[in-house]
Amino acid sequence: MEFKTVMFYVFSAIMLAAATRVITARNPVHAALFLVLAFFNAAGIWLLLKAEFLAIVLVLVYVGAVMVLFLFVVMMLDINMDRMREGFWSYLPLATGIGVVIVLEMAAVLWRGFMKFEQEAEAVGANIGGTKELGLLIYTKYILGFEIAAAILLVAIVAAVALTLRRRKDTKAFHPGDAVRVKRNDRLRIVKMATVDQPAIDAAAKAAALAAAEAQAGSADVTPPVAVPKETK
Repeated sequence: MEFKTVMFYVFSAIMLAAATRVITARNPVHAALFLVLAFFNAAGIWLLLKAEFLAIVLVLVYVGAVMVLFLFVVMMLDINMDRMREGFWSYLPLATGIGVVIVLEMAAVLWRGFMKFEQEAEAVGANIGGTKELGLLIYTKYILGFEIAAAILLVAIVAAVALTLRRRKDTKAFHPGDAVRVKRNDRLRIVKMATVDQPAIDAAAKAAALAAAEAQAGSADVTPPVAVPKETK
């Protein structure tokens, strides 16, 4: 057995184990980390197939950007796992049926591909992982699919922005145009009050201080009663 074959089985086994843990892990942070591990092993398989560009894109884009963003979002949301697990068993039959249908469809596609598999010449697939050949295929043979994917991503971006900027009653956001067009009378109100002479205020303060001092002196002059013991015969 060649070294490449051994590495293929090693990467495949680790990737399958990590993918299984993605859907079975109870903690969403652990599931995201297992998905990162699966992406790394998939990139290793791409390297074995001499598709260096696809391997680098998988690591930089999915692991370095998408999964890190997902991981930070999951960590900051503080998801209540007990509430998420409510009604899990009620959705299990439907999820199992959909999973079985997907597995059968993928098996049919792979079986049809293996039945009509023909060995290509080495010169045809020598530079299959290069950017030139990949670009020629995307913008010639698969241009329709590329345009559809671009339109779907654009709709997703617009929908995310629209959902973020929608009016909600539980937020205190305000329109910047209203803050710019605000006037002085909208924020400030001038109230006229009757003036009071300062000497009258000083005299009232002195009278209050004198009354407090006299009350304190009167309480100090009063002698407290003393208990006298009775004479014993």
